[in-house]
Amino acid sequence: MVTDHQVMKLRKLIGSGETLAVSSARAGMSERTGRRWMRAGQLPSECREPRPWRTRADPFAEVWSEVVELLVGEPELQAKTVFEELQRRYPGGFSNGQLRTLQRRMRVWRALEGPPKEVFFPQVHLAGVGCGSDFSDLTELGVTMGGERFEHKLYHFVLAYSNWETGTICFSESFESLSEGLQSALFELGGVPQRHRTDRLGAAVRTLGSEARFSGQYEALLSYYGLEGEKTQAGKPHENGDVEQSHHRIKEALKQALMLRGSREFADRAAYEGFVREVMARGNAGRQERLAEELAMLRPLPARRLESWRWVEARVGRSSTIRVLHNVYSVHAGLIGEQVRVRVCAERLEVWFAQQLVESLPRLRGQYHQCIQYRHIIDWLVRKPGAFAHYHYRQELFPTSRFRVVYDALRASCGAKADKEYLRILHLAARENEQRVDDALRVLLDQETPFGAHEVEALVLSGAALPAATQIAIEAVNLTTYDELLACEGGVA
Repeated sequence: MVTDHQVMKLRKLIGSGETLAVSSARAGMSERTGRRWMRAGQLPSECREPRPWRTRADPFAEVWSEVVELLVGEPELQAKTVFEELQRRYPGGFSNGQLRTLQRRMRVWRALEGPPKEVFFPQVHLAGVGCGSDFSDLTELGVTMGGERFEHKLYHFVLAYSNWETGTICFSESFESLSEGLQSALFELGGVPQRHRTDRLGAAVRTLGSEARFSGQYEALLSYYGLEGEKTQAGKPHENGDVEQSHHRIKEALKQALMLRGSREFADRAAYEGFVREVMARGNAGRQERLAEELAMLRPLPARRLESWRWVEARVGRSSTIRVLHNVYSVHAGLIGEQVRVRVCAERLEVWFAQQLVESLPRLRGQYHQCIQYRHIIDWLVRKPGAFAHYHYRQELFPTSRFRVVYDALRASCGAKADKEYLRILHLAARENEQRVDDALRVLLDQETPFGAHEVEALVLSGAALPAATQIAIEAVNLTTYDELLACEGGVA
């Protein structure tokens, strides 16, 4: 069979002045064949007609109507699932090697006769018009601080035209995180675009039945900056595609940068935030030309930022707790029965009473959790030790794992008096110093003899220097040892 390459070589030789006989011979064909292809004016591939027949029998011809019936009922069925169903219906009728044939047939049916697939329409973005933001979970990066896994999210802001991006580390998809992140992005950018798009963030959108509206807080934030808000349809995150694609790119860039860094351990949050901003800055370096076009079209910023918190009213219950955004927090028992104002920030709560800040608490992530500080309630709990055994938030009253170990030891040695003894130790930690009490517990536990609150108090108040905890040093493994073992493996009997 003559190939395209042979015909092109024939034409080139004849064009250079060679005779038809010589050119045909050098192209690997007879003179008669050469003359025919010169007259044809086409390449062999251009003369071939598609083959309308099958080269082998269709193994699914007799059951294809059943396959179509399955696909019409459930268009998302995978070929493997359909194939296994056919094997079940017709034992021994189909071998595993025929799965690929069914996959090809189903792909052709879906393309020609199946339901139409969703169409995506490329959009034209104008400089200074659109921006979008969303939250992305970065916990999967495996970053650690002090050896502990750092669970966090990234508020991610992207300009649609230039793809310039920035972001802030946060811990929840709250309105406060959204407000703080958006405002930080705008002030870093130095101007305000015309429109801001999000997906159906709970911090920005309230759904009533089938209708979705922006929350009052989010509308106020947009209005303050003169932004026109846009939201995606439910279950259509691709409508915020610029941000979704940027999520993927920044995660991949951070993963690669962490690999080059050689460690995922960071000294503190500030060091990690600096690392993230450095990676983003490298990505933004190639976007400066289009960013300059955007900056020329942005509207000016207001004189100052809007407050990124909200006020919540709460009454302190008889258990010395308040409920804020579906989470429970303890406060000083003196506030029981009083109405307090709580300033809810992105990462902390401030409890105000009589125009005074009385408590500053870490904000819990998620809902239906509790933050109970034993110092708030221990004065009364030590007077009512019987309440400890079934206290709803008892697990919150073990400041460290050593306190829990001591409580279990007291139950083994003191029996019914264990709760009272433990509460006296906890009361001591509240009065004196929790760390010194924890060190005293460590020393007494090392002695492996029963002890109670009296012994702990005596050791704490003695003022004696307590021995430091035993430091365990593990030498680094010399990996060349394994190489030596592999090298001499062949010589080992």
